[in-house]
Amino acid sequence: MQVQLESVPQGAEARTSLGPGCKTPCSVAVPAADAGFTVTYALNKFQPVTIPVQVIHSPGDFSSPASTAIDPNPVVAELEPAGPAAKAAHTTQKPKKPKPPETTAGAAAPAGSPFPNPAQVPPPPAAPSR
Repeated sequence: MQVQLESVPQGAEARTSLGPGCKTPCSVAVPAADAGFTVTYALNKFQPVTIPVQVIHSPGDFSSPASTAIDPNPVVAELEPAGPAAKAAHTTQKPKKPKPPETTAGAAAPAGSPFPNPAQVPPPPAAPSR
């Protein structure tokens, strides 16, 4: 059976679960599987897509021969771009403010602190020696 494979955008690598593959748009010959098969489309910078294909057997009657059809035919996939979501790409993020560098014990006391920084307190006056 011939199956027409198409993709948006064109040029995707389409491979059936039965083996044959090609670059879209194209047509491949596949054996008539009993339950159906899948077609996987892949293209750089796009997310891969797998489409299930159903094989329909009509037994026919005395006036018409048996037939086999593929649904859907053609098998068409619309590929989505890979990467972050479109909304995320349009939002701007504010840069994070860098944290102040860690300081040693001799750093200034926070403003309004009731305790002075020991490194900035003048030493007590020396006691006069007798």
